[in-house]
Amino acid sequence: MSDTTSILLVGVGGQGTILAAKILTLGLLESGYDVKMSEIHGMSQRGGSVSSHVRYGKKVYSPVIERGGADIMVSFEQMEALRWIDYLKPGAKVIVNKQIIKPNPVLLGRAEYSDKILDAVSAAADTKTIDAIAEAKAIGNTRAVNILLMGSVVKIMQLGHIDWKSIIAKSVRPAFIEVNQKAFDKGYSLA
Repeated sequence: MSDTTSILLVGVGGQGTILAAKILTLGLLESGYDVKMSEIHGMSQRGGSVSSHVRYGKKVYSPVIERGGADIMVSFEQMEALRWIDYLKPGAKVIVNKQIIKPNPVLLGRAEYSDKILDAVSAAADTKTIDAIAEAKAIGNTRAVNILLMGSVVKIMQLGHIDWKSIIAKSVRPAFIEVNQKAFDKGYSLA
């Protein structure tokens, strides 16, 4: 059994997956874990796929999660959950935002966006689906979806002992501290 826990955050450019991963990494580092983070964001500014790998434990040797190696995946968009499903290890948990962001082939009419994605992800892993856009809107800012989803993963990974509100306050602009802290609390309560 590995002493390393692997969290995969996936989404589409502009959703804040990298900021959520950086905050998660800072909190784990401040709590004394050895942490490695890797991010892939090639065409992210054009709506492309984005992934961040966060691995933590007593000693972590690689920042990259191999196929079949993720303990948990947080997907900021439905299709991305399906795209990365083979990175999960048996018994892994998945948090999926209900949001749909149609890729260019769908927008151009060359492909269809399946309405069975959540069914396929739920069949492959223990899955929690969250309407993070609606929840963030109720808090007052839909741009806080990333921190809301991060709150959910913190609860599932049993990392509540870390002072996340302080980490958030150090990581976002002052005008957005309060809404992000509320989003974190909401995500934590939804998990």
